[in-house]
Amino acid sequence: MKLTLGIKSDPIEYRYSFDWLFSVMNECGISLMQLGSFFELYLLEDGFFHELRNKAEKHGIRIKSCFTAHRELGGFFTGNPWLEKAARAAYERYIRVGSILGAEFVGSNPGAIYRDRPETKPAGVACYLRHMKELMRMARESGLAGLTIEPMSCMAEPPSTPEEIHAMLGELAAYHERREESTVPVYLCGDISHGIADAHRRVIHDNFALFETAIPYMAEFHFKNTDPVFNSTFGFSAGEQARGIVDLERLRHLIGCNDHAWPLAEVTGYLEIGGPKTGRDYTDHLLKSMIVESLESLKAVFAEPDRSAMVA
Repeated sequence: MKLTLGIKSDPIEYRYSFDWLFSVMNECGISLMQLGSFFELYLLEDGFFHELRNKAEKHGIRIKSCFTAHRELGGFFTGNPWLEKAARAAYERYIRVGSILGAEFVGSNPGAIYRDRPETKPAGVACYLRHMKELMRMARESGLAGLTIEPMSCMAEPPSTPEEIHAMLGELAAYHERREESTVPVYLCGDISHGIADAHRRVIHDNFALFETAIPYMAEFHFKNTDPVFNSTFGFSAGEQARGIVDLERLRHLIGCNDHAWPLAEVTGYLEIGGPKTGRDYTDHLLKSMIVESLESLKAVFAEPDRSAMVA
């Protein structure tokens, strides 16, 4: 498996332009971007995305993937027909946006059950899977290579456990196998910072174990650092690595040990950080250094020529 390195666009939201991000990417030698969703995305006309694609290509940037930055497509889990309808319409629009941008993948976390209604989880999963099977056909017609799902960090947001990962991805894979000519496969967009700690902060599934469980289904993933109970997330500067639990050398070893388990010959890991507090004159200017330091740390581990997992 060939590993390539990219960045998700989340931290520039309402802060910097795409031109700014593309220039930073050029300085860092990064050419792949995952477009994070923003609130206007579902309402913007096609012309905006044609312009964005042209702008990216002029900078030598490829928008390879689109993935939600918020939980705005979670209506399938609410049991509310109005929210379900809105989620479906938004997801269809997101697929259309990905097609215009020339992206391979479009995805999101499936959604969350209400904490006061835990008994609705099976129905929410069934509703989500029913819509995904229909969206797999739309994605094929739109020219995508696949749809993606992100395993999350709590029991209210499936899939989070190994059992849920196998069950949900297995059902969608079986559906695709019966209809390969008319559907796209559904993969995981993993996240090395995601694990599960219970209400008492006891770790039930650690992030490295869950990441390894997800590898056979994973087409892309997020590079993020986190604390021992997966509460806060941050980057990979020297200081952040000192306080975080995501050891990049350990991750490199895990990826290499599972080289033949990945479903695709090329997988992209996207740096996904929120950046400093948005909308403060004393924080916004720190974003570039945060991005650059994290990308340099990732490149130092994953770009060495004698490693089995290589970064283009």
